[in-house]
Amino acid sequence: MKTIVVIPTFNEGENITPLLFEIFQQNISDLEVIVVDDNSPDGTAVQVQKLQSTYPLIHLIKRYNKLGLGSAYIAGFKKALALGAELIIEMDADLSHNPHDISRLITTCTNGADLAIGSRKIPGGKIIGWNWQRRLMSNGAMWISRFILRLKPHDVTAGFRCFKRKVLTTINLDNIKSNGYAFQEELLYRTQKANFVIKEIPTIFKDRTHGHSKLSSKDIREFFWAILRLKFGRG
Repeated sequence: MKTIVVIPTFNEGENITPLLFEIFQQNISDLEVIVVDDNSPDGTAVQVQKLQSTYPLIHLIKRYNKLGLGSAYIAGFKKALALGAELIIEMDADLSHNPHDISRLITTCTNGADLAIGSRKIPGGKIIGWNWQRRLMSNGAMWISRFILRLKPHDVTAGFRCFKRKVLTTINLDNIKSNGYAFQEELLYRTQKANFVIKEIPTIFKDRTHGHSKLSSKDIREFFWAILRLKFGRG
């Protein structure tokens, strides 16, 4: 079963090479990777191109502006579908997600889930490296989102997920309006609304040690606007 991991990047030059090495060291059969780079000034795309000679199953989408997380994932998902992927995994480029958990996400989908989520918010999952302010903000946003949108999963903003092909072809990616971190929230909402089977597995999230977080005040505003937009059917 062809599995493709989609990784958006912007200035992840210190992280992308060790991440890709670690992914392919898992020796998962029929696995490919798509890196979607938003014209990183630090040369992230150049590093990916150098690795392609060693790992020819790495695909690179080079975009020529910083177009946003959501649109990067959509571009990667569409490429993965065109390449015939049956399972599509999304993960961060900053080494916060453990590549060893990729096989667990795959197994969860092959055992019946349409969407498997690497969850930080269920027993066995946790976050390492966040201060109390970041934890408070994250927990509050998730509670509000789950309450208003009636989302069943506990970790609504998790960026480590495995989708079956039919999920992404059914929900119509072109209908997703969110482009920042709210993209994860909207994608989950649309998946649940389409009555797909969603399961969470515990994962340990380690905050990045290299580079800087891309979370901005604009992303936070968009997150809460997306809740209202989805709740009341605007857009």
